[in-house]
Amino acid sequence: MRPLTLSGESAGTEITEAPEGSILCRSDSVLGHGTLGDLRDLVVVDSERFDRLRSVEVAEQVARINSKLQEGGIPYLLVGVGRWGSMDRHLGIPVMWYQIAGARVIVESGFKDLRVTPSQGTHFFQNLTSLNVGYFTINPQDGDGFIDWDWLAGQPAMEDTGFVRHIRLDAPVRVAMNGKTGKGVIVKPRT
Repeated sequence: MRPLTLSGESAGTEITEAPEGSILCRSDSVLGHGTLGDLRDLVVVDSERFDRLRSVEVAEQVARINSKLQEGGIPYLLVGVGRWGSMDRHLGIPVMWYQIAGARVIVESGFKDLRVTPSQGTHFFQNLTSLNVGYFTINPQDGDGFIDWDWLAGQPAMEDTGFVRHIRLDAPVRVAMNGKTGKGVIVKPRT
């Protein structure tokens, strides 16, 4: 199977340090290779408001926003807690592929209060590889990766369903992934 490539298939993607405060997400466990610089839309499952007992409802909210964005041909960055696509609704968000198929990059973050082995995209591996979707796995509570939840929470939402926020940024985030090293970074828009 070929490595996942987003752009510059034969080119190496160097993950360099970004200025302090400019990193939205960093991971040492990334599926994908290449760079993206056109994602202005973010669909974020709010880490503070997420309720594992209502994860089916969260999946439905994500699916509704995904459908709207797909209809408009708008790719997006999907960020959430727990496992994406988990059949056990208490371990994550039990979405089917069609419910998140508009995502161009997906971030899977561990829970603060429960240690769950990350799926690392296994539920959707064939779709991720064939459709060139990047996948970041992080567990900040274990010192594995980083995501700036505070920055995400501070961005105005176009839509807020209670658990899921759709954010449209004025400028795109920048994504760089190196499939050989497994490292990746998502950088906030320049302001």
